[in-house]
Amino acid sequence: MRANDGSFLRLLDGTKQFTLPIFQRRYSWGKTQCEQLWNDVLRVGESENIQSHFLGSIVSIGDGSPTVPEFRVIDGQQRLTTLSLLLSAIGRAIEMKQFDIPIDRSRLEGYFLFNEREDGARRYKQRLTKHDDRTYKQLLDDGQATDNTSLLVENYRFFENKLNHADLKVVYDGIQKLVIVDIALDSGSDNPQLIFESLNSTGLSLSQADLIRNYMLMGQESKFQDRLYETYWFPMEQSFGEEYIRRFDLFIRDYLTLKTRLIPNKTKVYESFKRYVDEKRQPEALETVIKEIVRYSEHYVCIVLLEEPDQTLCGCFEDIRTLGVEVVYPFLLGVYEDYKQGQLGKGEVIKILGLVESYLFRRAICDLQTQGLNRTFAGLIGRIDKEDYLHSLKIILSASIGTQRFPSDNDFRREFLTKDVYNLRVRNYLLRKLENHDRKEPIRVDDYTIEHVMPQTLTDEWREELGENWNEVHEKYLHTVGNLTLTGYNSEFSNSTFIEKQCMEGGFLDSPLRLNTSLRELERWNESAIVKRAEILTEKACEIWPHHGCSQEHQQGQKGRWTLANHPYFANEWRRLFVPLRQRLLDLGNSVSEKINRYYIAYKKNGTSFANFFGCKTWFRLILRAQKSDIDDPREMCVKRTRKTSWGLWLGVAAADDSTKYYSLYHYQLGAVDDLNYISVEDDLDYIMYLVRQVFEKVD
Repeated sequence: MRANDGSFLRLLDGTKQFTLPIFQRRYSWGKTQCEQLWNDVLRVGESENIQSHFLGSIVSIGDGSPTVPEFRVIDGQQRLTTLSLLLSAIGRAIEMKQFDIPIDRSRLEGYFLFNEREDGARRYKQRLTKHDDRTYKQLLDDGQATDNTSLLVENYRFFENKLNHADLKVVYDGIQKLVIVDIALDSGSDNPQLIFESLNSTGLSLSQADLIRNYMLMGQESKFQDRLYETYWFPMEQSFGEEYIRRFDLFIRDYLTLKTRLIPNKTKVYESFKRYVDEKRQPEALETVIKEIVRYSEHYVCIVLLEEPDQTLCGCFEDIRTLGVEVVYPFLLGVYEDYKQGQLGKGEVIKILGLVESYLFRRAICDLQTQGLNRTFAGLIGRIDKEDYLHSLKIILSASIGTQRFPSDNDFRREFLTKDVYNLRVRNYLLRKLENHDRKEPIRVDDYTIEHVMPQTLTDEWREELGENWNEVHEKYLHTVGNLTLTGYNSEFSNSTFIEKQCMEGGFLDSPLRLNTSLRELERWNESAIVKRAEILTEKACEIWPHHGCSQEHQQGQKGRWTLANHPYFANEWRRLFVPLRQRLLDLGNSVSEKINRYYIAYKKNGTSFANFFGCKTWFRLILRAQKSDIDDPREMCVKRTRKTSWGLWLGVAAADDSTKYYSLYHYQLGAVDDLNYISVEDDLDYIMYLVRQVFEKVD
């Protein structure tokens, strides 16, 4: 590596070409960055006391060509491109205004923008990425471009406008004082990726997507790099369309969650991605990984961006997207992959999506917190029995407890009847589903507005209609489902009486909407009518968003399956402590599977058990398969005999035979015992997992 500081203009002078690798992000500087650059140029240009202004670094790798040396820019493309735009605009301004400065347009462009003795692509001192190169060349050649939405054009116009009111001599003096550090890398010994990551750029920070693309492609042989980008990566980026900037990072996060069952921090997706592909960057393995990423990106576009060609499936995806619970996407990616691989039929996929939708919507109605749902769905695909997909999903969701539970029909009915659904974010979705259930010709809810049958502002007529307790009725039922409907005549309805809303043109009697069916036969609208209509709609809602229906399926099935219902102590007494520990076990990796047996629950790594749960009324036990010498236990929880007489959490030894020993975690029911130092699953889960992970890592 060689690093030299010097004038920015000197960097551009001479026959050479700076090229941007195909994997670099598009030009992305906006008005804020251009304003800062312009102000810096004016500040140093106007002051005789300021001799220079440090602009940053330009990092590149040269190809050693003796004719037109090519320098592949690793870092600094944004400032290099922006200053080229400014120089081009200055050249035209000099020609138009005839300013007395020591350079004209021809020499300025010949020194800093064009290789005058070259033609074709080599004529330009800078070549941008596929997205931007044509627009950049048009601006340098003609000052005009066909793509007027490009940031290149916007910034060129910005500089043109500034130059119309500026002293060109001051501007040019300022540019002459700009200093950069020119860092030239040695292609044989320097690692451009590590250098790229360590640079403290003064421009816009790279997105996680930019970093990931660079990591995958940087450092590969040029032709191989070009093929990977042109064949796979560029089409993948294009498939996201305008959603690429917002969605690609989220896609990679969901992809990693599916593959690792660990949820990357939103700001550290790149680091998680590097760990995942660290050993897969050799050309053959790298291409395989990129192909897989592209395949899952196609799934993601179908699911999240609603590009699924099958309209029925697309409608299911749209319903789930409307609910806004994006933590389900890792699981849906896995389901869609199994569908595409032929492990699932379309009908079963629709049922699975419907079950997920019901689970999410019922939880929203019952105000259950979404905290923790990301962990539920992160490892869900690995817990599915692929031979009986839907049934096993029902079993898993039915076993969820607390804030993760699947609300029962009774819970759902109770909340749905009195819920303020008007102020729900998904109110249009709710009314659309109620209206279009079993309709072969669904209506577009967006073509209608929401109508309060009993209006938000009561008139004297409405108070009389509602009766003596009108204030209580209005406050309790105004925004509930029983009092809401759809209409195209909201402004005409205003605060009219119920009978007037029935009989006017476009009123309830004329309405083709099913939501208005029950409003056609009533003579008055009061508390009794609201409650009755709410009950009808609630029963309909139970059909649209059904319960998982597993109440009778928790017993041993026809195929000899066992569920948590066969372990009532884990499903009841110890559930609060068992569930977080169980989830941490499942989060250990893709190799982990759970097998619920008649008398115990086994956790296996690639088919080999490493932990088993046993339980009874007063304690539950986690048995880890290991030799005592295999476990580092700084707190000395491992003892050579089983303790059965004290309260607390203990680690003991249970021998299956002379050659195999198991260490047991005993958790006795906690009581008010003042003279005992015990630990609990709640307080010491990290330490328990420290012991578990040691055993897990030793299993082949």
